[in-house]
Amino acid sequence: MADPAIELIGIDKRFGAVHANKDIHLTVEKGTIHGIVGENGAGKSTLMSILYGFYQADGGEIRVGGKRVEITDPNAAIAAGIGMVHQHFMLVHNMSVVENVMLGAEQSPLLNAGIGKVRRELKRLEDEHGLEVDPDALIEDLPVGLQQRVEILKALYRGADILILDEPTGVLTPAEAGHLFEVLMQLRDEGKTIVLITHKLREIMAVTDAVSVMRRGEIVATRRTAETTVGELAELMVGRRVLLQVDKEAAAPGAVTLSVKDLTVEDIRGYRAVDAVSLDVRAGEIVGIAGVAGNGQSELLEALSGLRTATAGTMRLAGRDFDLTAESDPAALRRLGLAHVPEDRHHMGLVLPFEENENGVLGYQREARYSRGPLLDRDAMRRDAQAKIADYDIRPPDCRLKTANFSGGNQQKIVLAREMERDPDILLIGQPTRGVDVGAIEFIHRRIVAMRDAGKAILLVSVELDEIRALSDRILVMFAGRIVGERPPTASEAELGLLMAGIEDREAAE
Repeated sequence: MADPAIELIGIDKRFGAVHANKDIHLTVEKGTIHGIVGENGAGKSTLMSILYGFYQADGGEIRVGGKRVEITDPNAAIAAGIGMVHQHFMLVHNMSVVENVMLGAEQSPLLNAGIGKVRRELKRLEDEHGLEVDPDALIEDLPVGLQQRVEILKALYRGADILILDEPTGVLTPAEAGHLFEVLMQLRDEGKTIVLITHKLREIMAVTDAVSVMRRGEIVATRRTAETTVGELAELMVGRRVLLQVDKEAAAPGAVTLSVKDLTVEDIRGYRAVDAVSLDVRAGEIVGIAGVAGNGQSELLEALSGLRTATAGTMRLAGRDFDLTAESDPAALRRLGLAHVPEDRHHMGLVLPFEENENGVLGYQREARYSRGPLLDRDAMRRDAQAKIADYDIRPPDCRLKTANFSGGNQQKIVLAREMERDPDILLIGQPTRGVDVGAIEFIHRRIVAMRDAGKAILLVSVELDEIRALSDRILVMFAGRIVGERPPTASEAELGLLMAGIEDREAAE
């Protein structure tokens, strides 16, 4: 038998008191697609960072093709034939495809001579692997799917026989994700080895040959994909049975609680990020906004929550009309019953160096219950935080811990607890389960549905189409800043995918 592509033998890694990887043994066979799944904090990213040279293990060894290798940095990983396609692409947007591919691997002090070599090699790789892309196109002009293709070409150009992909479909339409999987299977059939990190178990089942499950820093199981199920993988990840479908009754919508008319938002370049959007959300319903990231969803939520001034448009909330072109006061909107869970918890939802209890009151710190005269009542904040920790199963249950030391899923629960426990009439929620493991996803979905059933109006933005279809009572699709269609949650993935790609109702019918 041929030697495995990768063998990780006794890999161990600590960060202070945190034992991130515990005596990991993992074998990845050559010419296969091997999935790695696990909850947030399970150690997946740490393990792949060791394999790619971002971290060095405290113990253990790495073998590539049967030979022991020392991977001290990414250059050593590349020399060993390992490439990595990061979740957030490492591309220079105002440079061309060919310039990005050669960046860091110029091979000649004369750039023109180097570009000529890169063009020839790029053409060979494109033809060989079916990865066509215009070499002279600027990255900023390419759709996300083609940008990802450039990342794959970069790795192949550097001689990668092993490709690590970290959450590769998070920013892709269903059609783009499908094409990516076709590319990965073709690369596998040509002898390349793929390691796929994803929290989407359906993707694991669709494209991998084998899958390893990590829990609390250990490999707890490796399965042939054909011999396992989504349910078994979810249970192995969490250590208990997990409800994979959102269990909810039909909605009973009431009166319109939030009404938006002709909202237009321009970005700093004067580009219309939101283009004359109108929508209504009723009490007791979840309206989902579907779309590929970057099509105006973020700006929409920011304008409605008072964080961004609009170019045009009005909003009616709690019986009052708001001119969204005027300077808004997010605190005033909160007092009127609007809560906001931002898409980016790190930059807009939390102050990571703060303690958990301090983040638990951000935006609400002036309320009387947290005050003792002119000062904050720290004891009241901590009592409140411990109650939320218990209700939302936030781990570890320590309100004095720095927020940076919680996993992504638990950080998200901190934000959700802060906003939901105010009993708002309207909840704006962006990417509720981004970077969140399957157990926490189940919990968050239940909480969102419970708010709907309590008569709250919920506007939900997510790039996860499965999540939009599972939670929403109505789905609006955004493309290039506009609402291009409305569909029921029973709409097919293909139908929604066409709208997400900008093919509007009238065009799809032709």
